[in-house]
Amino acid sequence: MKPGLEQLPANFEGRNVTFQRARSNEQRDQRRSVILTTATAMLGEMPVADITLNELSRRVGLAKSNVLRYFESREAVLLELLSTQLDEWISALDFSDVAVGDRLQVRAERVGGLVAASLGGRPALCDLISAQAAVLERNVSTEVVLAHKRAVQNSVREFGAKLRASIPEADDSDVYQVIASTLLMTSGAWPRSQPSEALTAAYEADPSVGGHDFDFAGFVQQTVAFTITGLLGRK
Repeated sequence: MKPGLEQLPANFEGRNVTFQRARSNEQRDQRRSVILTTATAMLGEMPVADITLNELSRRVGLAKSNVLRYFESREAVLLELLSTQLDEWISALDFSDVAVGDRLQVRAERVGGLVAASLGGRPALCDLISAQAAVLERNVSTEVVLAHKRAVQNSVREFGAKLRASIPEADDSDVYQVIASTLLMTSGAWPRSQPSEALTAAYEADPSVGGHDFDFAGFVQQTVAFTITGLLGRK
């Protein structure tokens, strides 16, 4: 099971819901919560690519058509999870031990290290980020995408407030560039750090093809630090 995700019992099947048809807003919210909780548990067991609407429906204890009453697609479920986990990640970020009096490079490397450590401890979030542009935003309505983007904007504002407390030289544009580059880098670097069995076997069989251990945390730290110092160094 991936760290930070609570695994539901195998016989969970939406058992905490005692009603068969959600008739009130409270019951509909409860049903949505069960679907999201179940999908979160599945992320602890398997990658995003392996989560199917059929299996999600089975675990929740609803027909697939009933799950679609609450979320328009599998991607809509996962996109909401991404919004939630992104918010939780940024809320948990703590830059309080970054000394404002230190040189910019020292602060940038420290911030990069904290971002890298926190992302590395949230594999499900990294997996969702990796699937966002190519998968999660492809089978959803404008309404769902807008809700996700607005949630991300709120998270970015919180990230900005924390970053500027440690790096007051950064303005709104700098903050956007830092978090945008972090997310874009994660979307490519995380899959690289999780090679398939076939790829691992190929590297072991013939190291000359370029296989080597990929340090996700180190790559994130350097990228964040370079982005901060590069942006502010131009001013």
